[in-house]
This record gives sequence, C-alpha cells and structure tokens, in this order.
Amino acid sequence: MTIYVSSLADMPHLVPQFGVRDLVSIIQPNAQPPTPPGVDPARHHRCPVHDIVEAQPGEVLPEATHIAELIGFLRTWDGEAPLLIHCHAGVSRSTAVALIAHVLHSGDPRRSAIALRKASPYAWPNRRIVALADSILGLDGELTAAREDMGPAVWETDPDDEEVAAAARHLHGYKPGRYTRLSV
Repeated sequence: MTIYVSSLADMPHLVPQFGVRDLVSIIQPNAQPPTPPGVDPARHHRCPVHDIVEAQPGEVLPEATHIAELIGFLRTWDGEAPLLIHCHAGVSRSTAVALIAHVLHSGDPRRSAIALRKASPYAWPNRRIVALADSILGLDGELTAAREDMGPAVWETDPDDEEVAAAARHLHGYKPGRYTRLSV
C-alpha cells in the first residue's frame, strides 16, 4: 500500500505515472482541480478547505464534518493502487491527510508519524486537521502528540536556483517535481 503526497501543480503528472485510482484534493474551493483522466470521479474526494487552523474572514476553516467525510473516503481505499493526496504545495493539508490515511492502516499514530517524517523532512501536517481526526477516530490525543513529536519541518531548496528558492519560500516549502512516497 502506497500513499503519494504532492502539490496541485505536480498532481496531474503523477496520477498516470503511478497508476493512481484514488485521489484526495484538499485545497481551497477556488483551486479544486478537475478529475484527471484515469481516476473515476467517484474515487476523487474533494475537501474544499484553506490551510488555516483558526477562522479567517473569507476562508474555509477545516471542520469536523469535512474530516469525517474525508475519513469515510479513506476507509474505502483498498490499497491495490496507490492513493494520491494533494493540496497546494504538498506540505501541510495533504501531509495531514497522509498521516490520517497511514494511521487508518497501521493503527499506530507514532509509527505513522515516524514514517511520514522519514518519507518527508518538509512535511508539516496541519494541526487542526490532525486534531479533528484524532477526536473523530477516538485516539485520545495520540495522533496530535505524534504529530507534535515529528519536530519541525526542514525546508530544502536548491541554493543555485533563485527562482525555485523564491517559490519555495513563498509556498512554505514547495519545490517543483517533489513528492512524498509513504508506504503502509
């Protein structure tokens, strides 16, 4: 069972490359992409939220209903083909969902958080999404604690490419063509 995490920009190329049949788009409403070829629209879960942890005017705060629906979708993933999760940069919302998906299959929040950090030094799972999933799954704070124990993200950019470095700084770690592969 393999989970891939990517940015919105890289998602369309990764779907055919990895034979993805299950897709999660956890991105603000105005950036939701069309379902790519090869993915049945019924297997494309859309979670239209912004990457925030507190209410902000004009932005959609992740709520329990969003995360409960997301968990319901993740529970239907059979693992036969890879799951791809994307947000805008592939760093916060999507890594939170990858952590949740991994926990659903491993049953162990700490093991899942360690696996995510090993797979992605730049992962910085959205705190609110993780806390909501922790509550919904009845993990009594274990998932939240495991996320905190991951430590800070390491933002790596190519020092010789100022355009990439500037984009990475603007998008909090985004680097074109970078994705995370997480095995369950």
